Order: sequence, then C-alpha cells, then structure tokens
Amino acid sequence: MVTEVLVTLNIPEDISFTPSDYPYPVRILRNTEAKGFGANHNAAFRQAEGEWFCVMNPDIRLIDNPFPILIEEGAHDSAGVIAPMVVTPGGMIEDSVRRFPVTASLAAKLFGHGDGRYLFSAGDEKFAADWVAGMFMLFRTRDFRASGGFDEGFFLYYEDVDICARLWKLGRSVLACPKARVIHDARRSSRRNLRYMKWHALSLTRYFWKHWGRLPRALPRRQME
Repeated sequence: MVTEVLVTLNIPEDISFTPSDYPYPVRILRNTEAKGFGANHNAAFRQAEGEWFCVMNPDIRLIDNPFPILIEEGAHDSAGVIAPMVVTPGGMIEDSVRRFPVTASLAAKLFGHGDGRYLFSAGDEKFAADWVAGMFMLFRTRDFRASGGFDEGFFLYYEDVDICARLWKLGRSVLACPKARVIHDARRSSRRNLRYMKWHALSLTRYFWKHWGRLPRALPRRQME
C-alpha cells in the first residue's frame, strides 16, 4: 500500500529512528535552510511516486492503517483530496473539517460563536467539505499536480484552505471520512508566539486577497457550529 515515506528535516537535526527498520522505503530529505509548509511538501511531491500523495504532520499518530478506507472512499468520487477524522490524544474530535472562512465567520469565531467546523461523529459516512486541515491530507496525485501544489506564498497557515478552494474550482471534490481516524497533538503556536501570530495574519491576508468574492460553490453542507 505504502510506496515510500519521505521525511523532511526542515532544520538540521538528528533522527531518532533508522529508515531500514521499516517494511517500506523511508527517505530523508534534509534542508539547508528552513522552508515553509507548502515549499516542503511541494519539494517532497516532486520526488514522490504512486497514484496518491499524503501530506502528514510529524505529530500525527496512526491508530490503525487509515489508507485502505480513505483510498476506497476517495476512489468512488471525484475526490481531489480526502482526510480522516482527526482526534486529540484524549479522543475529542478536532476542528479539522471546516467551511471557508469569510469575514462574518471570523467575527463570529472572535466572539465565541462557533468556528465553522462541521458536526459529525466517528463512523459517519464520508461527506463533502469546504476544506480539510493540512495535518493529514491524502491527495490524488494527478489532482495535486493539476492544482499546481501548495502556494508557497503562504509560509505557514491557510495553505490547506487555499489548495482546497483551488481543487473545488477545478471541479474536484474535498472529502472528509469519519470512518478513518488519526491522532493529532495540536500545539496552537499562533496563539502564544508573536512570530506565529504574524505568519497567521499574513496568511489570512493573502488568502482573502486571492479568494475574496471568488470562493467556489460546492455541494450542500451539513449542520455546523
């Protein structure tokens, strides 16, 4: 199932594992200087093989193998990207499947009136969503290539929202699959670190500059908070 795993070391560091210990090829990509989220994954994609391309954060932990169900569900639709349900280490469902941000939804979130997430439960059927978060995204290779990959003008944050919007505009769907799940230990650095807050603000500005008034119309949505 897994053709190869590419591990990008964004800064020089030692690894705590031996690639030869795994039953599939593991290749280490070492950067000479730090790159943004999109640039790192685009560079990995240029060296990747296979029909599917998975973007995964290093703080994702697999409970079971999510790929068979994701590929099966994604293959039955015009899915450009599909994502599993993401849960915290304590089992709470994360806000990794949301509607596109607009000024009204951002204001509502600021005042604690919801964050645009879709409501669903573990084991629900797959459904179309505006966007899925970049901690785990399984792309059909041809669609990632057709989209042009991640916009490297975003250094961090909103690359995932942007590429989902562009996939919808290409006529490809974005799917969430609650039948598969992974664990994510979110850090939320932008809430505590001024540098991350700056990246977040710049990325939000770029996103609105690109998509203001031009968001795609997707399928009917489920109820949201």
